Amino acid sequence: MARKVLTGIPVSSGIAIGKAFFMNRRLYGSIPRQSIAAHLVPGEQARLCQALAQAADELETARAQVPAELREHSLIIDSHATIMRDPKLRDSACGFIERMRINAEWALLKAVKDLEDKFAAIEDEYIRQRIQDVRLVADRVQSKLMGLARELREIEGRIILMAHDLAPADTVGLEVDKIMAFTTAEGGKTSHTGILARSLQIPSLVGVQELEDEVRDGQLVIIDALKGRILVEPGEDEILEYSLLQNQFELYQKAIIRNCHLPAETIDGYRVQVLANIELFEEVAAVQDLGGEGVGLYRTEYSYMNRMALPDEEELTREYVGLASSLAPGKVVFRTLDLGADKVVSQLGAIDERNPALGLRSIRFCLQHKELFKAQIRAILRASVAGNVAMMYPMISGLRELREANKVLNIARHELRAEGVPFNEEMPVGIMVELPSAVMTAELLAKETDFFSIGTNDLIQYSLGIDRTNKNVSYLYQPLHPAILRSIKHVVDAAHQSGIEVSLCGEVAADPFCVPILMGMQIDSLSMNPQAIPGIKRIIRQTTMAECKDLLRRVLECRTVNKINKLVMDTIFQRFPEELTFFSSLIESEDLI
Repeated sequence: MARKVLTGIPVSSGIAIGKAFFMNRRLYGSIPRQSIAAHLVPGEQARLCQALAQAADELETARAQVPAELREHSLIIDSHATIMRDPKLRDSACGFIERMRINAEWALLKAVKDLEDKFAAIEDEYIRQRIQDVRLVADRVQSKLMGLARELREIEGRIILMAHDLAPADTVGLEVDKIMAFTTAEGGKTSHTGILARSLQIPSLVGVQELEDEVRDGQLVIIDALKGRILVEPGEDEILEYSLLQNQFELYQKAIIRNCHLPAETIDGYRVQVLANIELFEEVAAVQDLGGEGVGLYRTEYSYMNRMALPDEEELTREYVGLASSLAPGKVVFRTLDLGADKVVSQLGAIDERNPALGLRSIRFCLQHKELFKAQIRAILRASVAGNVAMMYPMISGLRELREANKVLNIARHELRAEGVPFNEEMPVGIMVELPSAVMTAELLAKETDFFSIGTNDLIQYSLGIDRTNKNVSYLYQPLHPAILRSIKHVVDAAHQSGIEVSLCGEVAADPFCVPILMGMQIDSLSMNPQAIPGIKRIIRQTTMAECKDLLRRVLECRTVNKINKLVMDTIFQRFPEELTFFSSLIESEDLI
């Protein structure tokens, strides 16, 4: 039996068995905390500024050395260099030095803690996790202040790379062919480590508690990135068990990837598009390699984060044109800014709200900052000349918001025509359906938009009145709740009655228990994490529309979540036993009322 079993967040599936190799460990336990005399304050502030400059120069050097297979990661290195040059972080730390008369290391620690408190209040998980970029930057500066080297030790043989966290610049010089898996103590699903691991298609766990306390260099470990576990010093029986599982998974992966470029078409000829959800250009390669037919959701927020100035239209246009060109002829759907008062956009000023999730966010935020909104719309329109671009507004609650957003769109179109700037006059413009009010007025909204995209992550939370990140009520997050299923079906039916297509882009789209039900509703497209695409396409290709409609009929006859979950689990387990060995699901097996 393993000496210790650690848990973490799986961000790239797979099994790995090998020896641990730590690239770095946390610094905070060893950071000196000292009081200083008043006359030493200017010198300490100068030392901090010098460390920031040295760290920024180091990033510039690293950026120039990014290997070809990781070239896209230079964008994240750029964002880290921008954080280092941002006067806000520097001024905050220098202020602590002056007011509290403390050393630079301690002051920087306190400045980062202030930012952590602000980010902790952010409702959106993706934006909340961007604090990790600030921590990575601070770690690099702390290393300079403390005179610590960050050079990568030479790797001998194949290893499982472990770290407190991995910054993009830290991956420069990595011998990727020697790395069997990544694990870090910090990070979340959208962290750089996860994106890197998915692009290299190797197992990865992040946010592993006790990693640095329980694992030592050279120890044998098993990385289970299917269930989110690390077995430290496993027993012989566990090694044998996981060796067999690893072999089965690799064979399964080869089988689904071999056919991942085939269309997602049922045995009886019903075709559905399978698209990807991404937030960075660097994920395009994974979309194409794993059989994605395009991007059904491009989250545009990253371009606005961790920088001193907001991106202008020209910068956004270059980004969007590059993305559309790389994906052509596959389509790309740009979601307009899903920012809000709870998301740190310091250039526009912070707004204190008691409940940011129900406050000034998404389309409401954009309509309060119309010049910002228009600049992004102009950039998307300019990218639309590629012929494969669509745009959608998030969090639309009714016709008023849709019409207000379209007024800004029409102004942008008029300006571009007057300037002689080409764009696609027929670019599709849709909305995300993620609020109960949008569900109830779907028939009205469908008459004034080109397509629907159902965002089930928010729809489930708003409909059931729960926060899935709150452990006290997370058990109530039930994708197959009768209210959710009826809501989705109502939206699909309303869309089709008006002759428009409907997509679904929440985590439900990648859940093997939910996909056959969605197929039964005759959904037009599913958009998901790129890594889930091959397996979902294989499930679709092995079923029939008649089976899916029959399952939907039986599900809609059930009155409770418990009965629906049991019916679906029994049916899908019998139908796709191999797939379910390697898939995670949002469906709970416990009895629920």
